[in-house]
Amino acid sequence: MAFYQQQPFYNPKTPFKGSIQGGLQVGKIITISGRVLPHANRFDVNLQCGSHSQADIALHFNPRYENGSGYVVHNTSQKGNWGSEERKYDNPFPSGQPFNLQILVTQDAYKISTNGGHFMDFRHRVAFSQVDTISVNGKVELNSIGFQNPAPFIPPQAIFLPQFATPPGYGFPAYPTATAYTVPYKTVINGGLYPGKNITIQGIINPNAYRIAFNLRHGSGIALHYNPRFDENLVVRNSLHLESWGSEERFGGMPFQKGQPFQVTLSCNPHHFNVFVGGQQAHTYNHRFTKLNEIDILEVSGDLQLTLVQA
Repeated sequence: MAFYQQQPFYNPKTPFKGSIQGGLQVGKIITISGRVLPHANRFDVNLQCGSHSQADIALHFNPRYENGSGYVVHNTSQKGNWGSEERKYDNPFPSGQPFNLQILVTQDAYKISTNGGHFMDFRHRVAFSQVDTISVNGKVELNSIGFQNPAPFIPPQAIFLPQFATPPGYGFPAYPTATAYTVPYKTVINGGLYPGKNITIQGIINPNAYRIAFNLRHGSGIALHYNPRFDENLVVRNSLHLESWGSEERFGGMPFQKGQPFQVTLSCNPHHFNVFVGGQQAHTYNHRFTKLNEIDILEVSGDLQLTLVQA
């Protein structure tokens, strides 16, 4: 089956409604990034079966802000009738703050990730094969809505590594791989970066780790050098241009632990990178190199083992 490579929607105005080219398939990821407006009362993201006003809604993701707290409603609508609500009394998107929402399609459910960490699963009540439209409504401003197609199928006989079970709270489960990840590791980011693009890296920090590094490179340097230093108990962020380093950013916490598994999500926004570690936002780094599409190499090095890279 051939899958469409759909370009993201950039800075769409709400209410928004757009086509999902080729529909949904198992393994497809939809990423919505933006900002919840201050004093928001609610917003929703819908995966729909058609674009008309009475279309069935296969997934209704609806953060609500009431009485100084909040919760998220998940539901479906068929033939104009809402089903039974599933509520989670934990709102991961504070009003006035940026957010990143990912929806992964699996055979049995939508796996919903918020700001880099797993939030909940919503089991299918409407066949995902009928979904061809996404809509966003309410008190949010959007940076982008992006689409990542399923990874190529790997025949079972090609898999010689055991499937890596993701620890709780570390986002989507890792997929088996046909090749081991060798550190230092380097890969091409097809098409470069753009607002809404996320890169996910999973692995285990070595027990005696000294330093590790994640680099996003372009032709003349490094746009983001993200460098956890266990000897200093901090994370250095910097950029390299024409063999000259800029000023270091060293403030903020140290979200990594020696000997422990980790998940890092490097999320590209219009004006900055958000770095999520274990589902929590750890650092923000303003773009110093702004030709995002030219940032097309990911490098990982240091005292760690890699189990998954999605670039």
